[in-house]
Amino acid sequence: MKLIITTTILLFALCNSAAQDFLIENVTVFNGETVVENSSVLVKDGIISEVGTTNNDSITMIDGSGKFLMPAMTNAHVHAWAAASLTEAAKAGVLNLLDMHGMEQFQSAMKNLGGTTEYARYFTAGAAATAPDGHGTQYGFPTPTLSTPEDADGFVADRINAGANYIKIIVEPWKSTLSHETVKALIDAAHSKETVVVVHISKAEDAQKVLKNGADGLVHMWWDKMISTETLQEMVTDKNFFIMPTLLTTQLLLKEIRKSAPEGTILSDAELFEQVKRMYDAGIPILAGTDPPNANINYGTDLYKELALLSEAGVPNIEVLKSATSLPPKHFNLGNFGMLKEGYRADMILLNSNPITDIKNISDISTIWKEGKVVANNE
Repeated sequence: MKLIITTTILLFALCNSAAQDFLIENVTVFNGETVVENSSVLVKDGIISEVGTTNNDSITMIDGSGKFLMPAMTNAHVHAWAAASLTEAAKAGVLNLLDMHGMEQFQSAMKNLGGTTEYARYFTAGAAATAPDGHGTQYGFPTPTLSTPEDADGFVADRINAGANYIKIIVEPWKSTLSHETVKALIDAAHSKETVVVVHISKAEDAQKVLKNGADGLVHMWWDKMISTETLQEMVTDKNFFIMPTLLTTQLLLKEIRKSAPEGTILSDAELFEQVKRMYDAGIPILAGTDPPNANINYGTDLYKELALLSEAGVPNIEVLKSATSLPPKHFNLGNFGMLKEGYRADMILLNSNPITDIKNISDISTIWKEGKVVANNE
């Protein structure tokens, strides 16, 4: 006989147990690409088995009437220093964190936590590529550096051997920084290993140079001057790439920097928003990241603020959802999560209200699942 239960009772049945089979029905589904009304999702052994299935009498049924089901989220730019960061993220429905610079031995230990329900998965760049005394060396832990293009192959090999999932490069001219010849050598070395390369920049000129040299993405937007939509379109025609605007962090940090900077040398908040809209209009994929713990940003709910800022900048809400769900694993080649499709991990968030209508509804969470197991239930 069919058993229909509420999400509250489901917590008793599924929490802290082996992944069980269940069907969420009568629910609005965002599958990572499109929205489907009055649909359903069947989960078996922690994997999405079918989407659109109905009338399965042999398993637990969850009535999703009036609710919104979406993939769990990814924060594509963090710096995590403790296991508590991974639990803070998971409780907010952020089940994947992409670390962009840190201590490799420490990162390796934290990666092992990602296989359990209460922790977010953790992907890393290892140590970012930077110059001696460059940005990234000031945090008090040993940081490998490089100086010439000839150092690039060895640096990339060391990061991959240490378990890096991608390579991050720092180009930051307010300190000692890498030459663009060395940056290109790093990009080429990583691509020879079929590894994604992202770059930290703050200036528009550096952004254009590193992208011309083959970088796959930028982990920040530039903030010194505007780039036209036409130029951005030309750039993306030459090379596919993505950008993480990190609007929340950028806004907070620039408030202080503007106090001492010459007038007209730093974009205003309105110009930052306009630049993000130009990126979107040019067809550049936008990925969501917040760069915690910079500016005292947390690893969980502050991602909602980033999504709200992207929406405020003029990115359509369905594209904002993609920025934190399907796009990060796609562009970083990380595997079968971020979408509600057959064969993908059952990492899901059930919301009480629709974030397409209002992106701030992303915080109205009913239940979070990681591979079919309940992470949090707010019913």
